[in-house]
Amino acid sequence: MPEVNDIAPDFTLPRDGGGEVSLASLRGAPVVLFFYPKDDTPGCTKESIGFSADIGAFQDAGAQVFGISKDSVAKHDKFVAKHDLKTGMLSDENGTTCEDYGVWKEKKMYGKTFMGIERSTFLIDAEGRIAKIWPKVKVDGHVAEVLDAVRAL
Repeated sequence: MPEVNDIAPDFTLPRDGGGEVSLASLRGAPVVLFFYPKDDTPGCTKESIGFSADIGAFQDAGAQVFGISKDSVAKHDKFVAKHDLKTGMLSDENGTTCEDYGVWKEKKMYGKTFMGIERSTFLIDAEGRIAKIWPKVKVDGHVAEVLDAVRAL
């Protein structure tokens, strides 16, 4: 996993609604990347709605916000439409970006072990360096904590 002050691993990923997003093209402003396991699951939906609800505050602070999972763009499009999400949703179907950020991990649930995305958020500053990392995110209160960190940059 990259660490605070490291240059954030670059990527170019397809997004909901069409087109692509490249991290390098976002330099000059803060970027929030929230990695989450799967569209339309309870925790992921709550987190995505939370970031969407506060998107205006993030924009006022100069930051862009993107969710990343291994779901396809088509699944993201349905997820965005169903919950009227305002954040960009990026598709990392091959998992390269998840691996580059160290969020593709062994997980355990109900006694079974499997690989999956560990809910994590990265705040990247205007120069492209990682300013803060939240591993193993608990959804309640998380968006407000991230927004406070963006404002403190």
